[in-house]
Amino acid sequence: MTDQTLKTTVLNAAHRALGARMVGFGGYDMPVQYEGVLAEHRWTREHAGLFDVSHMGQCKITGADAIAQFERFVPGDYAALKAGRQKYSLLLNEDGGIIDDLMAGKPDHDGLYVVVNAGNKDEDFAFWRAHLSGDATLTVLDDRALIAIQGPEAAEVMIAHEPVLAEFGFMDCARLMLFGVDCFVSRSGYTGEDGYEISVPAAEAERVWNTILEDARVKPIGLGARDSLRLEAGLPLHGHDIDATTSPVEGSLTFALSKSRMEAADFNGAARILKERAEGPARVRVGLSVKEGAPAREGAEIADANGTVIGTVTSGGPSPTLGRNIAMGYVPPSHAALGTDLQVIVRGRAAAAEVIDTPFVAQRYFRKPKV
Repeated sequence: MTDQTLKTTVLNAAHRALGARMVGFGGYDMPVQYEGVLAEHRWTREHAGLFDVSHMGQCKITGADAIAQFERFVPGDYAALKAGRQKYSLLLNEDGGIIDDLMAGKPDHDGLYVVVNAGNKDEDFAFWRAHLSGDATLTVLDDRALIAIQGPEAAEVMIAHEPVLAEFGFMDCARLMLFGVDCFVSRSGYTGEDGYEISVPAAEAERVWNTILEDARVKPIGLGARDSLRLEAGLPLHGHDIDATTSPVEGSLTFALSKSRMEAADFNGAARILKERAEGPARVRVGLSVKEGAPAREGAEIADANGTVIGTVTSGGPSPTLGRNIAMGYVPPSHAALGTDLQVIVRGRAAAAEVIDTPFVAQRYFRKPKV
């Protein structure tokens, strides 16, 4: 896709003014870095990073049948989800493959607010338009921008603007007035750090972005560091680590399978998922520590200790936090146990690797004590 055909977010001029290096991603002209991926990664882990994620798709699904219709295509229990909460889920095709991964929640008393991936949003919206029935309406919120602030100082920064945000725990969400405008806010993100995602009217996005950046604890962060942060957190990237052929069981995403929904088995792909839960999948996503040589990146082959190719790396690179190379990929369950010695083939050379637990770097979400 050429620069002439790339879409832009409403913050494009702001990124350029900050000296960002721009690249095409998900069909959009996006900042890959400002001062450098390594510096931005470390700043987010130590302070607070600000991300433009306005390329992602935002929508509402409303109506008396909204929850029941949405649940036909996801394995999460949204009927039981309390107001002011959101959860991660998976949009599934009839074969149980992952069309997209998403966040959906109840920030107000008007159905569901849903965020989907940029590269899949047109397909997702078309899917819902074709399949939602009864009193369930999809409204695409293309008049909104989406900003994420992540890092150990993110909460302090945002609480200075709105004290009520201190009351949010991980995955809490609300529709509220913030920076003088109507926002959807959740305490969530995709870096493994504490933080918030803020949906703002597009016309106000640059003002809000610049206002948050006035705090010396905050720096703008590009997609390069966003990718290395989510890799350290062991979080999958759709189109790479998971796709329409991958089941939630294969993708090691069984936490997204609600017990009540599994018992009812009334969603797309339930038969395959139940079978894989009972009998085991053909492949499973694992974390790898690459012990020598160059980073094993997407597409690198994974071999057993004898050199027989058994799988493929789907994400990989240096971990700035750990100071070593890490990767995720798929192997047969027989080779997925923690501590299993494997090899990765990088530029024709075998390098020692070991199956290790994910997240690679401990997630630091803020969870409220249960009362």
